[in-house]
Amino acid sequence: MTAPCLLLVEDDAALAELLEFRFRAEGYRVSATGDGDEALLRAAEEVPDLVVLDWMIEGTSGIEVCRRLRRDKATAHVPIIMLTARGAEDDMLRGLETGADDYLTKPFSPRELLARVAAIMRRIRPALAGEVLVVGDLSLDAAAHRVSRRGAYVALGPTEFRLLRFFMEHPGRVFSRGQLLDAVWGTASDIELRTVDVHIRRLRKGIEIDGAPDPVRTVRSAGYALEAV
Repeated sequence: MTAPCLLLVEDDAALAELLEFRFRAEGYRVSATGDGDEALLRAAEEVPDLVVLDWMIEGTSGIEVCRRLRRDKATAHVPIIMLTARGAEDDMLRGLETGADDYLTKPFSPRELLARVAAIMRRIRPALAGEVLVVGDLSLDAAAHRVSRRGAYVALGPTEFRLLRFFMEHPGRVFSRGQLLDAVWGTASDIELRTVDVHIRRLRKGIEIDGAPDPVRTVRSAGYALEAV
C-alpha cells in the first residue's frame, strides 16, 4: 500500500520541523508549509490523505483553508485536524462546523496528535473489500468510500461518512449521542456530546434532496436513527 500523504500546515518552524520528523518516522509522506495559500495549491496538486492544519497561519487563514477544502469536491472527503491556541468552546465548535474532523489545542503532545492521526487513518482505510450497504434510497460503498442517494453521488466528509456507515449498519435503531461518540469517534474520545449534533447536521445537509424525506430521525431525549425512505 502506498504511504499515506499528509499535508502539514503550521507556521511555527520549530513545531513544524518536529511534527514532520515524527510523521515521517511513522511512515507518512509529508508535505509541509506555513502558508494557507500554498497549502491550497499543494492540496490541488496532490490530494492528501489527511490535513493537519493550524488556525493562525500566513496568508489565507486556517479556518478559511478548511472551508475551501470542504467546498472542493476533490478534497471534501479529506480528514482535517485543526491545531490552535484557541481553546474556547465557541472556537472549537466553529472549527468543527467549518469542516474540521478533530481539534487539538496548543500546547499538545505530539504523541497525542500521532495517535489521533493514526486512528483516523485506520477508519478511512478499512480492510474491507466490496462491502456495499443499502438502506432505502441510500447506498454506501465502503471500499470505494462512495455514497449515493437515488443514484446521485453524495459528497460527505470522513466523519459524516463514518457516521452514515454506522447508521446504515444498524437501520432503524436509535442511538444516543454517547453511543454514537463511542462507535464513530472511539471510546477513548474526549469530544463533547454537542459535537454529535454538529456532524448530524452536516450529514443531513449532505444527503438531503429537494422534495425527499429526511432519512435521519431525531428521537427526542433519546438520540438519532436512520430510516429507510
